[in-house]
Amino acid sequence: MATGNIYIFPPGYRLRVRSDFLYTWDKGVRFHTENFIVVVVKKYGGPTRLGVTASKKVGGAVQRNRVKRLIREFFRLNYENLDPRVDISIIAKKGASNLKYDAACEELKKLLIG
Repeated sequence: MATGNIYIFPPGYRLRVRSDFLYTWDKGVRFHTENFIVVVVKKYGGPTRLGVTASKKVGGAVQRNRVKRLIREFFRLNYENLDPRVDISIIAKKGASNLKYDAACEELKKLLIG
């Protein structure tokens, strides 16, 4: 996902269609942390993809978008360390809007990297 020193998050690395999210929820394995629910499903071929969900329980639009940016940034910078054959859906819980970037990374690393 890196081209030179520029890290990108292209559409091919995102869960974008509702059916992809539903498949992940139906067939995936769920992990819970204090601020996130992470659903991981094995797949065959293609890049590891990420889907992010933040409902109004997380807060207003500003808080929801901030949480989604934190999760996407974690994914971009840690992409090489993730399992290459999975789709990941991350759902933010109510307290996620209060997290700093480092705390969010630590929480997600425990589940996704080990």
